Amino acid sequence: MQRYPAAPGTEVLRILIADDSPRNLTLLRAVLEAEGHHVVDASNGVEALAILDREPLDAVISDILMPSMDGFQLTREIRRSAKSYSEIPLILYTATYDSPADRALADAVGADAYLLKPAPPATLIAAVRDVLGKAPRRRMAAPGADEVNVLEQYNAALVYKLESRNAEVQASLAELQSAHEHIVELNRLLESRVAQRTAALDTANRELEAFSFSVSHDLQAPLRRINGSVEQLKESASSRLDDESMRMLTHVIEASAQMTQLIQALLAFARTSRTEMHFGEVDLNILVDQAIGELHSDTRGRIIEWRRNPLPKVHGDPILLHQVLANLLSNAVKYTRTRDQAVIEIGTREGRSDEVVIFVRDNGVGFDSRFAGKLFGVFQRMHRADEFEGTGIGLANAQRIVTRHGGTIWADAAPGSGAAFYFSLPRS
Repeated sequence: MQRYPAAPGTEVLRILIADDSPRNLTLLRAVLEAEGHHVVDASNGVEALAILDREPLDAVISDILMPSMDGFQLTREIRRSAKSYSEIPLILYTATYDSPADRALADAVGADAYLLKPAPPATLIAAVRDVLGKAPRRRMAAPGADEVNVLEQYNAALVYKLESRNAEVQASLAELQSAHEHIVELNRLLESRVAQRTAALDTANRELEAFSFSVSHDLQAPLRRINGSVEQLKESASSRLDDESMRMLTHVIEASAQMTQLIQALLAFARTSRTEMHFGEVDLNILVDQAIGELHSDTRGRIIEWRRNPLPKVHGDPILLHQVLANLLSNAVKYTRTRDQAVIEIGTREGRSDEVVIFVRDNGVGFDSRFAGKLFGVFQRMHRADEFEGTGIGLANAQRIVTRHGGTIWADAAPGSGAAFYFSLPRS
């Protein structure tokens, strides 16, 4: 630590400080050395006495509550000693012993001053100067009535302190017991709420199952009847209907087929959240091979440049992840349909250390990236149905699958400049 020169006219002193707290020793040393004094430190009374035996010192500042030998006993041993340091100026500096009885005991054992922590530096320095200006305390006489009185005060102070500490410990134990009981009660309430939420979730799942059954049978059946009846009418009455009537019947058949497709897509979306997941190591390269193979009819006759980069293995459900890649690649093929040569790239980019980020990028029609968040909602589309077919559920389904894997999915694009879709997954 930096040493400072003593103030003009001020004697440089060698001061012993005794405290079992390294932080307190550091603070005291800084204050005293800032005044230009030399400082020696000890962590308890025993070490302090050994230092006094070893080297000459001008003053002692001691904490009271210390292991091996406390400040009261250190002061008493110094004053009873027949050695040259028996009359050394001594300050007791404490944050624990602050009762009138403690002060009386400090005076009885021979302390020159008594300060409470934390004292301002100016107060501490003034106390040192004050005790140095006083007449030295005389060495204590041989054991006798005064010595017995000192011992009684010392024992009384120790008993009081032990009782105070015991009361503090008991109060802390009571607080801990109260806190424990509160935690137990909170856990009980939490378990009750979890049980209630689990029951509510089970009920909701059963209701969803019933709804899915209703949609599957009760809604699709009337659509099939409508479609069948219109087909029969179209065949049986085609010779009696004009072109406008035939066109309207065709629209009804097409709308019925589209409605059936939407219902099936909704059912698939509902099943995604309830499908049991089977996690394992998944090779994404194999899933991409399968997804591209399934697009054979959509890519027939087209010029498509597939730019494929090696993909890592991930931890996930292969069937569900196949749906994600199939959807993204299908969209890339669909929205590059207006290009003479489509370019579709599959690869990875940097992400967090515990995740893999996969992307599918194309040079298709793109979209306004300000509305990218809407893409992952049910029935949300960026293009008209007469431009590009679709149900508007595929990306919502992909988001649900990625989320169930603990990942995220997002998109970036610009109108006329293609689109890029990214999703993250845990590393294998």
